Amino acid sequence: MSAADRILKGLFGFYLAAFFIYLFAPLAIMAAATFNTSRFPTVTPWQGTTLEWFNALAADTGMWQALWTSLVVALFVLVVALPIGTAAALLLTSLNARARSVMYAVMVSPLLTPGVVIGIATLVLWRQLGVGGGTFLIVLAQSSFIICYVMLMVAARLQRFDRTQEEAALGLGASKFMIFRRVILPFLKPSLIAAGFLAALQSIENYNTTLFVRGFDTPLTVYIATKVRTGLTPAVNALALIMIAVTIVGAVAYEVARRRSRSARLS
Repeated sequence: MSAADRILKGLFGFYLAAFFIYLFAPLAIMAAATFNTSRFPTVTPWQGTTLEWFNALAADTGMWQALWTSLVVALFVLVVALPIGTAAALLLTSLNARARSVMYAVMVSPLLTPGVVIGIATLVLWRQLGVGGGTFLIVLAQSSFIICYVMLMVAARLQRFDRTQEEAALGLGASKFMIFRRVILPFLKPSLIAAGFLAALQSIENYNTTLFVRGFDTPLTVYIATKVRTGLTPAVNALALIMIAVTIVGAVAYEVARRRSRSARLS
């Protein structure tokens, strides 16, 4: 290996190390703050090790109610965004090149619109119709741009779809619905699962849009923002640590199940 190759390899290793430190250091610090006895979420100064913030989290009914509200909203956003986003992707990929470019610009425009604008616009529109803020408006406001994420992920998958399969199914007498259910939908399954997780995460972490349409309902992001102004404790860190642990366990379980299923198919 030449000197230039060794330097390039060293720089690449340094870049990877710096990238992962940048990515995971904040999470590590946040997790460590959960076990500090300080009433503020910090690791400096370290005042002692404790598990009391998990007890504080268990007793914080407001935070659990906010988390439940966020999960309910995310569920309804999935119900709205997945079918509409999938339909939009199917429509987009069926158009000719010129119409596709115009429709693509229209469909992704909500992603380019600030969340504050989407929230205010949704609130103003539905108030004219006599609907106040609440879970219903949160779902509508979030879905208006989360649909775009679903559409983009499904459309990217459809770019690799072999249309001859659809033509062959038509030639064998299959209906359009049967082709969608037995050919297209199984092909889209990986992208739909990924889009579903992305949509749920986008819904749970959204703040700008949710703030204007929440009414008297308080999702988790709004609750935490309120606690920042009134006095944030490491109980929030405890909740975040639990969510990270659940995510990691879920990802590992999914990967193990996927590999076992693949091995079973190959054997």
